[in-house]
Amino acid sequence: MSAPTVEHVINGQRRSTGGDPIDVTDPATGRVIAVIPAAGQAELDEAVAAAQAAFDQWSQTSLTKRAGVLFAFREQVASRRAEIEEIISREHGKTRPDAAGEITRGLEIIEFACGLPQLLQGSYADQLSTGVDTYAYREPLGVCAGITPFNFPAMVPLWMAPIAIAAGNSFILKPSERDPSASLKLAELWAAAGLPDGVFSVLQGGPALVDAILAHPGIEAVSFVGSTPIAKHVYERGSAHGKRVQALGGAKNHAVVMPDADIDEAADHLVAAGYGSAGQRCMAISAVVAVGTEEETGPLIKAIAEKGEAVVVGPSTSEDSEMGPVITAASRDRILAIITETEAEGAQVVLDGRGLTVPGHAEGYFVGPTLITGIDRSSRAYTEEVFGPVLVVLRAADVDEAIRIVNEGPYGNGAAIFTSSGAAARKFQREVQAGMVGINVPIPVPAGSFSFGGRKASLFGDTHVYGREGLNFYTRAKAVTSRWPDSALRPAASLAFPSEPRH
Repeated sequence: MSAPTVEHVINGQRRSTGGDPIDVTDPATGRVIAVIPAAGQAELDEAVAAAQAAFDQWSQTSLTKRAGVLFAFREQVASRRAEIEEIISREHGKTRPDAAGEITRGLEIIEFACGLPQLLQGSYADQLSTGVDTYAYREPLGVCAGITPFNFPAMVPLWMAPIAIAAGNSFILKPSERDPSASLKLAELWAAAGLPDGVFSVLQGGPALVDAILAHPGIEAVSFVGSTPIAKHVYERGSAHGKRVQALGGAKNHAVVMPDADIDEAADHLVAAGYGSAGQRCMAISAVVAVGTEEETGPLIKAIAEKGEAVVVGPSTSEDSEMGPVITAASRDRILAIITETEAEGAQVVLDGRGLTVPGHAEGYFVGPTLITGIDRSSRAYTEEVFGPVLVVLRAADVDEAIRIVNEGPYGNGAAIFTSSGAAARKFQREVQAGMVGINVPIPVPAGSFSFGGRKASLFGDTHVYGREGLNFYTRAKAVTSRWPDSALRPAASLAFPSEPRH
């Protein structure tokens, strides 16, 4: 029996193409479960043309009516979340509770977008000059595109599309080819919410489609979340084609654990933040900086190892599973090679996730929780984003050295500190070079009314995603200066630089 075809959505219609096939694999079994016929230039041109036509109508739709569609979409997602969770778990491999958390965070962004009539209120200055009023407001850009990663196939599209669409834009989504089907469910729910055809489209494909999107003259803005090398490519290529671009890259998030922290609680959070979703989160904690002597930091390492060893690894179809597989065989092999390479360099693999076999799933892409100590900071396990269930531990003498270690890294996505000292927490918060900071919170992803984004090699462009910064990204400012003079008092025009009339 052949694998089902994953379709595109163009102008409200499900479509397939004769493009090059891309296999979608179940990471828990290694079996091909679907095939994507990749979209090409013709499909992209058609989707952009439909989006441009839809934009003309949608951008003129009242804020109240747009907000009504957003409210309806929110209810559609909430009522159909079990279906979305099942799709995510089947294609990505993450557990159902993990998929449920993804939907919950996505709903936060939709709820933020529902406040559009208030969010897009402009400003007005009456009688700024004699008989002159000035007001400013924001307008939509046109056709926007989102290129999203495999690790959050529903949440990251929901970071982008609801804000863009609420602001009056049309939106083309290019989801990851690793787990593409959640995007089709979202398109179905947008239609059920009353969104006009063409405002939201889905094109399936790989790197060639990404480059075509970045070069297309009909697309005004591109949002991207993924690895740093690709984020850099997206930013440079998109900007070169005159597009507005926000490109969020990778991370090496550190958690500093002070001697005064609750060790058991910190270890619980570090295991969840390091091994949840098999470490495939851009906000995962992958480096622990334990402050103190070897004797002082020993209990923390022991607690992480014991709790990590207790994590149940298995397929999402098992209710007992707490952690699923990584996304591909290539990803698994790279993670295992990094662990082996680090051990050969002299590091200690305290908890070893190599050689893990899940009964009945020998062909799955499983890696067990791994904890490494005694690591050299030049090691690939530390310098690269492993994107797997691997935690490395470094030691620092004090909070100043810990902050220096964090800041010397090339990334600046998130950082956390575990401490009972307000002074240490405040010092860390003010001095650490990261876009998102957690204090006794391991994964400090901001709520939907704030914005998500890092610094340094974690962000290309100057605008974070969702929240008010996301709204600003999908709109541009316009200022209007008006005067309605009384003909009897109208002054003569002057060639001098305009200033306030004196009468």
